[in-house]
Amino acid sequence: MIHNKRIVVTGGAGFIGSHIIEALLELNNQVVCFDNLLTGSETNIERFFVNPLFSFVKGDIRNLDECNEVVRGAHIVYHEAALGSVPRSIENPVTTTEINITGFVNMLTAAKNAGVERFIYASSSSTYGDANYSPKVETRKGNLLSPYAVTKQANDLFAQVFSRCYGIKTIGLCYFNVFGPYQNPEGAYAAVIPKFISLLRQHKAPVIYGDGTQSRDFTYVANVVHANLLAATAEFDSLHEHINIACGDSIDLTTLTQYMIEKLADFDEEIGKIHIQYAPARQGDILHSCASIEKAHRLLNYSPQVTVKEGIDKTVEWFWKDR
Repeated sequence: MIHNKRIVVTGGAGFIGSHIIEALLELNNQVVCFDNLLTGSETNIERFFVNPLFSFVKGDIRNLDECNEVVRGAHIVYHEAALGSVPRSIENPVTTTEINITGFVNMLTAAKNAGVERFIYASSSSTYGDANYSPKVETRKGNLLSPYAVTKQANDLFAQVFSRCYGIKTIGLCYFNVFGPYQNPEGAYAAVIPKFISLLRQHKAPVIYGDGTQSRDFTYVANVVHANLLAATAEFDSLHEHINIACGDSIDLTTLTQYMIEKLADFDEEIGKIHIQYAPARQGDILHSCASIEKAHRLLNYSPQVTVKEGIDKTVEWFWKDR
């Protein structure tokens, strides 16, 4: 694992970024969190403020000068900053593009200028688009279904080209439906698991868009953190790699929601009586998504540490205790 390095984590006040920071600090790395708090929150990182190895820089990846300043002297950059959500990108493609593409290129440029050892970034399963085979392998993509997906695929292309042109090592970790503690349950674009947990705690019925048979390769956040740590030190010859990070299995949304209801009923038996509701499917949503993680195992020695059911139990317990 990575030790005693200076590391910049963009989007570090966000859900995944804050978990990566926690793991890096536990390994005695000096960590700089770079975030504009547009979607992140200081509450996600306040537990780090007492650690002398941690520092927080409020700034925007759309500003190249700020990117150059924060990356100066860094060994590794973890780029987790992005404006997520397929529906939000459909409603506001301009801002999504500015943050996810211009901001990404700014951080790549800053990393290149600073001579960092590795640039590890969050890619997305949305780049598989309407590809109708399973499991998804990194070399076969479909037609993209949203502006968000376009921005994430553009990231993969820019990273590949920067590696070829400038010799910087770039690793895109293609996340599949990450969930866990510190994920925001509020707002119109909240991810399904924290949003459903929040609704169920209020004795409100969760609504699934579609018939509930659509499936996802849901991935507990500890698995993603594990992959990011491995990517910092894994040895392979190529300068650029794009690697799926998931559990390598899928679960339909109805079954997933029933897991949440059953676990929450351990704390409040009335929640066990709530019935799932269904609504028309949303534009741009993918019907089925499951990842091949063979490449992750081969290049990173990665394997999932936590199953979906175990992850749901851990997440429900955290939200019940801390929210």
